[in-house]
Amino acid sequence: MSAASIIQYLLVVFLPILAIYIAYLVVTKAFNDMGFTSFEAIIIIFFSFILGVGIIDDYVGFSFSNIPLFIYNNWLVGINTGGAIIPLILSTYLMIKNKLYTKKILIGIVIVAIITYLVTSVNPQKGIISPFPYWLLPVFFASVTSIFLLWKDKHKAAPFAYICGTIGVLVGADVFHLLELLTYTISEETTAVIGGASVFDMVFITGILAVIIDGLIIYQDKRKDAE
Repeated sequence: MSAASIIQYLLVVFLPILAIYIAYLVVTKAFNDMGFTSFEAIIIIFFSFILGVGIIDDYVGFSFSNIPLFIYNNWLVGINTGGAIIPLILSTYLMIKNKLYTKKILIGIVIVAIITYLVTSVNPQKGIISPFPYWLLPVFFASVTSIFLLWKDKHKAAPFAYICGTIGVLVGADVFHLLELLTYTISEETTAVIGGASVFDMVFITGILAVIIDGLIIYQDKRKDAE
């Protein structure tokens, strides 16, 4: 085997492992900033993914991932456990644990929700979609809003950014667009899930990246204070 073939083989084997490891470091760092341990972060991510994509539904015999809410004009509206319920539970926990002001949280959620609504649109075949790079705008506004509103209490900015980012995206992408989606006439039963499909990814990415950006900004600010 030539040296080039060996190098190519090593790249094929180790690059995916390196990418997974880097993703692990980034995600666990975000959860560490919110006050969770790395083990807790892994558990949360694992169950969010498992309950988000519906892997266990075939084994339990019913839809545990997408919980039905109501039916309207052939639209089966439900809520995704991994993409909506778990983020809502985490947000409530972080809000209580960090004793965050409800008024500030509502301001942050409204800002992110409006931005999310503006950068998303309804596609009856694909659901709620947002083209790149516009889906990154909620991340930016969640982070900036958290830093601005909690400038004097910056150690709470990371959980605040997660709350505003995740709930803001859920409200702006799914809740605000739900009535518009239900106006489309369809001939057969179709599922519309809050926190499902592409919004599942958007919720997760927005929450994580907003926390990461907050962590970088706060770290730089601490370095300046130390100097």
